[in-house]
Amino acid sequence: MDELKLTLEEEVPAAPVLTLDAEEPKEEEKAPAAKPVTVEETPLTPEERKIVDDFADKIDVTNTTQVMQYGSAAQKKIASFSETALNNVRTKDLGEVGEAITGLVTELKGFDATEEEKGFLGFFKRSGNKIAAMKAKYDKVEVNVDRITGVLDQHQVTLLKDIAMLDKMYDMNLSYFKELSMYILAGKKKLQQVRATVLPELVEKAKRTGLPEDAQAANDMSGMCESFEKKLHDLELTRMVSIQMGPQIRLVQNNDKIMAEKIQSTLVNTIPLWKSQMVLALGLAHSQQAMQAQRAVTDMTNELLRKNADALKMGSIETAREAERGVVDIETLKHTNEQLISTLDEVKRIQDEGREKRRAAEAELGRIEGELKEKLLQVRGN
Repeated sequence: MDELKLTLEEEVPAAPVLTLDAEEPKEEEKAPAAKPVTVEETPLTPEERKIVDDFADKIDVTNTTQVMQYGSAAQKKIASFSETALNNVRTKDLGEVGEAITGLVTELKGFDATEEEKGFLGFFKRSGNKIAAMKAKYDKVEVNVDRITGVLDQHQVTLLKDIAMLDKMYDMNLSYFKELSMYILAGKKKLQQVRATVLPELVEKAKRTGLPEDAQAANDMSGMCESFEKKLHDLELTRMVSIQMGPQIRLVQNNDKIMAEKIQSTLVNTIPLWKSQMVLALGLAHSQQAMQAQRAVTDMTNELLRKNADALKMGSIETAREAERGVVDIETLKHTNEQLISTLDEVKRIQDEGREKRRAAEAELGRIEGELKEKLLQVRGN
């Protein structure tokens, strides 16, 4: 046993390696291969096994016409069935259902019970207009919702019919699949029997006799077996189509079920719920209108009382003031007396000025008269 050694020395890390080579990709883990399934594993009842055995005894691989027509009836059924299924898928337009549901959602979103018009045109007029607008919008949306509901009802009925039809198609496909499987089993049993008994006998006879016709007979039998084997292979391909058809039918059917359930949920849940909420919205609007009306009346009453009280106060004060006033205010008498005294003073001043002017005029007249006399005397003396 190696002795465990302890050390304090650091290990020198390996030098990094640079390369231009791409890293080799890791191989992906492959999923385990599916176990191949053969037609022999098709479950058959004892009665069906007996039918296969009896039918195998009737097959004649040397009959060219029979080989060519072998299983063709079942193949035609599968081909016709496939065409029917394809038409059903091709004509299925689930987009219309989606568009109808989308249209319904758009209509429901278009209704907004809380929307209000801007502006003030009076409380009662605004409230009345709001409820009227809500009712008008509800009526408009309800018409569109009822129309879309009718469309959804029609789609639901169509989908339910398609689901029932697809169930029948699935059962028919199972029947065709069983029929093809029985054809193939009977053919393989006959082919195995011919190759195990008839063909070796013909080969042995040709070897024993050495005759050309016996060799040709053995070669013809071998070619017929090849042709019949190819026919069985074609039937197996048709059988595979039938196998694939089953899941395809269920897939389409499942899509129909999903859309039918979605429509059912919309019809019984979404639309009634929306209508209930609409009733509640209108009821709430009425309650709010009554509450706001009562509030407006109360506010108006209080405002009226305040205005009347203010008016009463002002009126009482003015009345008291007017009652205490005399016929003539003392200020008016004082003003009148002052104006009278001023008038008398002004009259006396004017009279005095007139008197002085007259005296001055008399003196001036005397002076003028003396100057005139003196001047006349001078004229006469010369």
